[in-house]
Amino acid sequence: MRKNAMRTLLAAAACLICTTAFAQTDNALMAAASKKKPEFLRDLATLVNIDSGTDDAKGLGQVESFLAQRLKELGAKVEIVAAPPSAGKMVLGTLQGKGTKNIMLMIHFDTVFGVGEAAKRPFRVEANKAFGPGVADAKGGALIVLYAVDLARERGIDNYKTLTVLFNPDEEKGSAGSRDMIRKLSADQDYVLIYEPPEADRVTVSTNGIAHVNLDVKGLASHAGSAPEKGRNAAVEIANQIVQLKDLGDPAKGTTVSWTIIQAGDRANIIPDKASAIADMRMSDLSEIARVQADADKIVQKKLIAGTEVSVKVEYGRPPFSKNPASDHLAVVADQIYHELGKSIAPVGMRYGTDAGFAYNPKSGKPVVLDGMGIVGDRIHSSDEWADLDSVAPRLYLTTRLLQTLAKPDGE
Repeated sequence: MRKNAMRTLLAAAACLICTTAFAQTDNALMAAASKKKPEFLRDLATLVNIDSGTDDAKGLGQVESFLAQRLKELGAKVEIVAAPPSAGKMVLGTLQGKGTKNIMLMIHFDTVFGVGEAAKRPFRVEANKAFGPGVADAKGGALIVLYAVDLARERGIDNYKTLTVLFNPDEEKGSAGSRDMIRKLSADQDYVLIYEPPEADRVTVSTNGIAHVNLDVKGLASHAGSAPEKGRNAAVEIANQIVQLKDLGDPAKGTTVSWTIIQAGDRANIIPDKASAIADMRMSDLSEIARVQADADKIVQKKLIAGTEVSVKVEYGRPPFSKNPASDHLAVVADQIYHELGKSIAPVGMRYGTDAGFAYNPKSGKPVVLDGMGIVGDRIHSSDEWADLDSVAPRLYLTTRLLQTLAKPDGE
């Protein structure tokens, strides 16, 4: 059954390639996309100048209201859905069409930045680049979704069955409150397009999964001046363990384990009785979780500080978006559309994790997922994050033409 489903997906994708390969530039569409750029920039400034870190309920609420209002103006049925334990809520919009295909466009609107960051470095434009917190990741992507839906509406593109838009508020911390909704909605879709920012003219056909390796040491406190020898220094032991565990990754499989957080002690005159550390783990092969756990369990048995207790636990977070033929074929369709503009688009696999891992079901091979559809940008998660404003019109063109193409009945 799974093989038959995959054959159907591949046949549909191959048909799309055939119908797209020799298309001419839709000059009217490109002109309409270019015309929207000034308004797009005004909206981008509005969103970037609102702090919306994952834990900032107030700022997330402001962005949520903006997105919901725009979807209503586009004729969508809009629902605001709670996403506990996350601070923000999901914005879900649905448009009914006249066809047979279900298509979903999705992206997050939270950022990694804290309250006050927008005031510290507000939206600004230099040459063809826009700067500010979340300008590319992923407020620019959210606006690509809204403006492409607007272009499709203006051109009467409604040959889909349903067009669903999902904006979620918690991707930067693992989508704890939205992952179930993403899975549920995606299960009913034929295609899911995700608007994370690519670093160049690219789309993303695979991403890594994410896990955390949690390391804890229990020692014995003592006065650091008068009786240090009576203590069992948890800080020294955790340092020892991190050195021992530094090679848990497997370069041949693309697995990385990077120690990023270390905590021990809170007073200089006390031998710390506890310490903890967290490593960021990235993998494309889920069996690596069990392998890393087994290897770590063996390694931590060797201690430097006698009398300490050491425990290690791998905590699985976000699944990988596995490389698959249907997404590869859809990337070819995107490239053919970009060729209409005299450009090309490259399919890439990325080492980071995204909500594509929740949208794609590797057991069924459904839906067909393509990530990296957002505004082009770089220096993501840094104070130098920027978005390429020259990519706005081409990216709007790409999504609008994809909506037009993907919604066609099979064989047309």
